[in-house]
Order: sequence, then C-alpha cells, then structure tokens
Amino acid sequence: QVQLVESGGGLVQPGGSLRLSCEASGSIWSINTMSWYRQAPGKQRDLVAAIATGGTANYADFVKGRFTISRDNANNTVYLQMNSLNIEDTAVYYCCGNIVPGGYYYGRTYWGKGTLVTVSS
Repeated sequence: QVQLVESGGGLVQPGGSLRLSCEASGSIWSINTMSWYRQAPGKQRDLVAAIATGGTANYADFVKGRFTISRDNANNTVYLQMNSLNIEDTAVYYCCGNIVPGGYYYGRTYWGKGTLVTVSS
C-alpha cells in the first residue's frame, strides 16, 4: 500500500513563506512525476507545480517566480517552497504522485489527504 503524507501547512501572513513536504511510503518500486495541486473553497483543484524524476519542473502561471518544487529521490519526498504568499494562495494543498508500486510494471496515481495553507493578516 502506497501512501502520500503532506506536512508543513499552517497560517502565515501575506508576504510570508511556507515549505510543504510530501513523503511517499509503502511498497514502492519507483516514483515518476510528483506534483502539488491546490483547491480553494468552492473552486476546482488546480495544478500548482510538477517535477519529473530528473528534476525538470513546471509551474502554473499564478505561482511562477514565487514557488519552487523540489524532490529528494533518496527519501521519496517532494517539497514546495512557497514565498511571497498572498491571500489568494489560501487553499488545501495536495500532493500527487505517479508511483510504480512494488510488484507492478506501471505507475498509478496516488493522492495525499492535503494540508491547509491559510494566508491571512
């Protein structure tokens, strides 16, 4: 059973920073692309950033220049460094991974339960 567990959310003032972490655990053969999504109240879930195994990263326009995604392949962990946060960044942030479980040949999509980020003065 593969699990993704996010951490690092919380309350931060506008202009502040937070670093989210997401650790994959369980029977894992390999991990492909890892991503962060977010969902604000009453809105759809949007892709924030994604990072391939080799480190190539892509970002949504609304976070370019402010957020940085990175990964530690040795520890099956992906991070999201969020700087210059504004009120519109308030959302539940979800980790998503395309992971090949042990004993399988193909990757499956796994989701974490999310971590709440609240930007407020």
